[in-house]
Amino acid sequence: MIKFKSLFIPMVVAAMTPMFTACNDDDFKETIFPDVPTEADPSSKTYQFDTWLNRNFRDVYNLDFKYKMADVEADKNYNLVPAEYQKAVDLALLVKYTWFDAYKAVCGDLLLKQNGPRMLHLIGSSAHNATEGTEVLGLAEGGIKITLFKVNGMDLNDSYRMNEYYFRTMHHELTHILHQKKSYPTRFNELSNGHYDSSNWGKRNSGLCTSLGYITNYASSEYREDFAETVANYVTRTPEDYDLLLWCADRGWYSGEDENDESSAYCYYYYANAAAKEKDTKTYTLQYVSLGDGHVSLQDNTGRVYNKIEDIENYLTRLNLQLGEDMVFEVVDEDKVDGRAIILEKLQIARDWLLEQWNVDIDKLREEVQTRQNNFDITALRSQITDIE
Repeated sequence: MIKFKSLFIPMVVAAMTPMFTACNDDDFKETIFPDVPTEADPSSKTYQFDTWLNRNFRDVYNLDFKYKMADVEADKNYNLVPAEYQKAVDLALLVKYTWFDAYKAVCGDLLLKQNGPRMLHLIGSSAHNATEGTEVLGLAEGGIKITLFKVNGMDLNDSYRMNEYYFRTMHHELTHILHQKKSYPTRFNELSNGHYDSSNWGKRNSGLCTSLGYITNYASSEYREDFAETVANYVTRTPEDYDLLLWCADRGWYSGEDENDESSAYCYYYYANAAAKEKDTKTYTLQYVSLGDGHVSLQDNTGRVYNKIEDIENYLTRLNLQLGEDMVFEVVDEDKVDGRAIILEKLQIARDWLLEQWNVDIDKLREEVQTRQNNFDITALRSQITDIE
């Protein structure tokens, strides 16, 4: 079996501190940041950006957008660096366009005015946890503050990585803020009861996790993260990506003899010696891999990567013809869990909760978000700032 270089696994975290409630009659005429100047300094090199931030975040959403890393707001357990100026500018524009404006288009701007974060903090680097082999991509703290990491690694030309590291994180963290204010049905927590693993989720293979009813391996860490991942992945993943996750959920997965390391798992195999079969070593044909590029990816034993169901099924057909009829075997799904059904039931619970509690149609939101995150004109967005005198 081919060995793969271990990769840091993205994660998003909610700090479950006491909830903050929003006032329905909050007219946002007075800032909640009285010690911060309400006007940008005209002599500053960042005057245009600061003015745009005030006009689009502070004045509208009562939100303090911190792009200059503040030590007091950062976790000192990590070695962090500030965000580069132009990267911060671009991300601020995209936060508004793909997140705030998307919600505004679907359900108006009152939702985020009343329940959105009161602070957004950008960090240039990621927060690595070398012990667990994970990296923190976002934090939602107490329903009031969201931190986005890895800003300096942003590549506007790579839509999948943009989605993986920023867009999906935004929706994940907002979901945490919303469910801290209005609880979702307890039925959600019961669907995967007994299968969560808060300690070793980073070593779980995502393909195997889908078979257990989790949309990602991080969703298998605990039920609150499961709920946020359920919403964020449905809203931001392309239908093609999402359907492949459900395809994976229908499979059985074998992760080897080491029960403590599920980082590698495969769902199809054949025998190197067809005549010997069970006495011979199995050769995997499709393994779920985390490449850190935002795609749902399966890899065959030659190293070729597949991101579409049609391509995977064509490959299996060709392999069967090459080896002989019925010589490619599917791993038996022995976990007694209908992964697809559970993922879809979790999604339906989230869909109903968002509509009933927050008047948000998740399907309309999904369409709006994906249109925006895949079709933005960064030059036109930047002109909003450069046109300020």
